[in-house]
Amino acid sequence: MMANNETGVIQPIEDISRAVKALNHGPRQILMHTDAAQCIGKIPVRVPDLAVDYLTVVGHKFYGPRIGALYVRKPGSKTPLLPIFYGGGQERNFRSGTENTPMIAGLGMAAHLVCENLPRYQNMMKESRDQMEYMLRKLVTNSSNPGLGISINGKYASSQRLPNTLNFAFVGANSAKTLGRSVLEKVSDLQAGVGAACHSGSGVRASPVLLASGVPEEAARNAIRLSFGREEISVKDIQSIAERLCNAAESLQQASE
Repeated sequence: MMANNETGVIQPIEDISRAVKALNHGPRQILMHTDAAQCIGKIPVRVPDLAVDYLTVVGHKFYGPRIGALYVRKPGSKTPLLPIFYGGGQERNFRSGTENTPMIAGLGMAAHLVCENLPRYQNMMKESRDQMEYMLRKLVTNSSNPGLGISINGKYASSQRLPNTLNFAFVGANSAKTLGRSVLEKVSDLQAGVGAACHSGSGVRASPVLLASGVPEEAARNAIRLSFGREEISVKDIQSIAERLCNAAESLQQASE
């Protein structure tokens, strides 16, 4: 995974890939795959720099249709690729069946827009994310409830994050009452998550990803994940969302006293 889908932390894929390649001396080679689904449309993704053999692309992650693609370095020659099913032999026998032309075209256009506008998209998402983080910290600091705290999960001096991702948790006294789900239930028109969408049925169990990255149990259990799009969000709207989230956390803690 090139970037984590819960925290946005970007992994050093280039360094990992080159370390693996340095071990490839004999006839049996170690091949490298990275899932770049979270990265495309948010940060530059250049296969030659990453030095990977396989790379996964997912269209709906960057405003394209719900279709995917797999990059393979020299498929069928230096890099093995076996079909999942057999049939008419389309796509050089790698993927038989009639191509989904409209979605393929849509994926291509979405990728083209990213190539043309990535710096602007990147800056827009980062500005919104950073403003939200600042507002939340400020509101918690000035809260009338001295027991309310906030944890920004996945923000480390030693790593970088995707510009669109903010994972945080309300912590402190009575933190068992400020579960991410409970807070979001009080801000019902805000579309946000408490972890990975593919694990949305896991209840209030703390995210294994957050725990493994050193986030305390309390913050991992209360985590809320906000993802920002590439459209401009006004400071007024960001402040309104931050205030409502903090008010929800305050009311939950007060109700438990």
